[in-house]
Amino acid sequence: MAKRVYEAWKGSNKFILDGRLIFGPDAKSLLVTLLLIIAPVIIFCVFVARHLRHEFSPYNSGYAILVVTIVFTIHVLVLLFLTSARDPGIIPRNSHPPEEEFRYDNAVSIDIGGRQTPSLQFPRTKEVMVNGLPVRVKYCDTCMLYRPPRCSHCSICNNCVERFDHHCPWVGQCIGLRNYRYFFMFVSSATLLCIFVFAFSALDIKIQMRDNKGTVWKAMKESPASVILMAYCFISLWFVGGLTGFHLYLIGTNQTTYENFRYRADNRFNVYNRGCLNNFLEVFCTKVKPSTNNFRAFVQEEVQRPLPTPSPREAEPDDTDGDPRSKVEDDLDIGEDLLKISQRRNIEEIDEDICSRGSNGPPQNTSEVESISGSDHRAPTIRSENRHSSWGRRSGSWDVAPDVLTNANAMESRNYVTPKDARQ
Repeated sequence: MAKRVYEAWKGSNKFILDGRLIFGPDAKSLLVTLLLIIAPVIIFCVFVARHLRHEFSPYNSGYAILVVTIVFTIHVLVLLFLTSARDPGIIPRNSHPPEEEFRYDNAVSIDIGGRQTPSLQFPRTKEVMVNGLPVRVKYCDTCMLYRPPRCSHCSICNNCVERFDHHCPWVGQCIGLRNYRYFFMFVSSATLLCIFVFAFSALDIKIQMRDNKGTVWKAMKESPASVILMAYCFISLWFVGGLTGFHLYLIGTNQTTYENFRYRADNRFNVYNRGCLNNFLEVFCTKVKPSTNNFRAFVQEEVQRPLPTPSPREAEPDDTDGDPRSKVEDDLDIGEDLLKISQRRNIEEIDEDICSRGSNGPPQNTSEVESISGSDHRAPTIRSENRHSSWGRRSGSWDVAPDVLTNANAMESRNYVTPKDARQ
């Protein structure tokens, strides 16, 4: 049975509801975030908002505080869900490198089967135009693609994410093109919720002082929940409030967290900055780009395509079917065989001449004969310094190179011994 995309997903994401929801690998941190939001709200509703129900006129107008708290908390949780449970802008991986970017480098060759083959190379970067200015993009070895501008590979999720901002452990998801708007709204709404809880907790302390006609310390003893909530919200405001201010600056200058931290010292010109107003409109008023991934679709197996062969300009031409080096060795072996045959023929003629003259002529010097006959064994192997072969000939014939025959004839003339010399 064919698998669905989310079942064969190569990233580190986690899926629930049959691929309808996608989370990061650290999705368990969401439980901590939910606890940090829900627990203080419950304490506030039970111990503070309930006490403020009848403190305003008309008599039951204090219920509005309780309703606003619950509704606003739900709003924050929905934004958290939209941030962490959706595709942040993951770019689908390629099953093979982009063939249009292949090139062969003759300077970097690989020895395959005793033959130097040009190495297949990828340009690590290339330039694209953004707002009329060149921007360099990098090749991702993991996803086998050239990352679009402002895209980066998240090492935690193991995906390339468009307009990558950062990976947030508090929401358990990457922050990118498709969820940055919701992330900012979540952080800013959490800041407003902290301010809301802090303000009404301080109001409860003041009301306790008025009703009991006591000091601040006595009022704090009467409502310890308000004191705890004020301390908690004060500390939280330093984080979520500071994060909200920082991202307001990033939106106004059209930067991402990744770009700000990485290129801060380079003083680069920001080609994406379109002005403060247009930058805010780009983030909040543009349509969210649809996901390029259908996690519930069935995986379609692709036929493995062979790598393209190098062109004649990129690699050395090879018109023969066999291995060129083996043909060179074959030519040399043929030359050596011819040389040995000629030497053997010379020795046989000398032996016949000695036998025919053995009864009439003087006895031959045994050492001389042995030295002559032993020349076959001591004959050096002739190997030309410049190897000639049939490599490159379209006919593919096995003709011996002329230099090899010349060397063979020279050796034959040197090793040939006339009957007259033998008698001497």
